[in-house]
Amino acid sequence: MTLNASHNTLESAASTGRIKGVLFDIDETIVDLYRAMADAMTAASARLLPEFGAADWDQFAALYMADVHDYYDRYVAGEFTFHEQRGLRARAVFGQLGVDGFDAAAEAQWIADFEKAQPLSIRAFADVVPVLDALDAAGIPYGAVSNNVHDYQRAKLDQAGLQRIAVLVGIDTVGVAKPDPAVFLEGCRLIGTLPGETLYVGDNFMVDGVGSIRAGLQGVWLNRDGREAPLLPPAAPNGGDSLAASAKTSERASAEAAAARQVRTIENLAQLPAIMGIFPAPEGV
Repeated sequence: MTLNASHNTLESAASTGRIKGVLFDIDETIVDLYRAMADAMTAASARLLPEFGAADWDQFAALYMADVHDYYDRYVAGEFTFHEQRGLRARAVFGQLGVDGFDAAAEAQWIADFEKAQPLSIRAFADVVPVLDALDAAGIPYGAVSNNVHDYQRAKLDQAGLQRIAVLVGIDTVGVAKPDPAVFLEGCRLIGTLPGETLYVGDNFMVDGVGSIRAGLQGVWLNRDGREAPLLPPAAPNGGDSLAASAKTSERASAEAAAARQVRTIENLAQLPAIMGIFPAPEGV
């Protein structure tokens, strides 16, 4: 069964308690990473694909961001280095496009050109600064929790003009990644709030929304594109695995389903103050 997140929109789901702090995901939540990466891909690939037009570059970016081999998630899990996942994703796209000559030297140059170009296009979404202004005015602390390393994300926030987000937890901060509860809880510790009085806002329904709720926070899914909430994996049937393993899988599935029903949904960050009881909502978005 597909979870319809609309039943937990800001209009119908009241806060379970006074919000005293907010933690944000970074990429595609407060920083428009897709646009920056698309620009960087064009800059890094233009010499290899001189005949490409705007539609072709859109397709290139879509293929890269789809990451059908889950190279980024495998990097987060420790299987690859950051640059290795970058190169592997590029290799996959060039392979799909039937481009020859993308050897090790070309890959190394592509990565270097990409990393040089991307910072030039890093921008915050237009709804970010007004919300941070509202939080500052209300005296509510905030920070960021990201599934990338601290220093890389710190540079990204600074490039986006978000130096005011002083608290940042990366996957190297406590040695785990979302949705592990420890990374969310470290964010709470650093901004000085209890999990139950802290909102976590992110663009990934499962990792950010469900993950933060299972860690004891109040999860908010930022659904800018009007997507449907994803299908939750069904509980494993009895048999095959050991009874204990099957019971554990079923228990996890039940816990995820319960958490999913608590995820609230917003379409942009201008709607966040309504969840928190901060009125009026910020202007300018």
